[in-house]
Amino acid sequence: VLDRGQRIYREHCMECHGETGKGDGPRAPFLSPRPGNLVSAATSAKTDKELLRTIAQGKPRTAMAAWQERLAVDDQQAALHYIRSLVQFSRAPITSPPPP
Repeated sequence: VLDRGQRIYREHCMECHGETGKGDGPRAPFLSPRPGNLVSAATSAKTDKELLRTIAQGKPRTAMAAWQERLAVDDQQAALHYIRSLVQFSRAPITSPPPP
């Protein structure tokens, strides 16, 4: 599923959302509003159902097209699975408190 999702993302999403999903694809500077950052905390907090609805129905008044007529439901879900894999959490470095 992840490989299929990556192929779909590269073919249909990367031009706007960028290779790493940060909304910095080659078309992004020419779009208003700019494409969403798919790895942001705000997007990461959305449920799969919310994100699948956006993929299927698009976003009004943006360049985000509806994919429900162009991609099968399984392909939309594979793309979402790949998008979720782009999020990389990292721990803040643990530092010792300064000596008294």
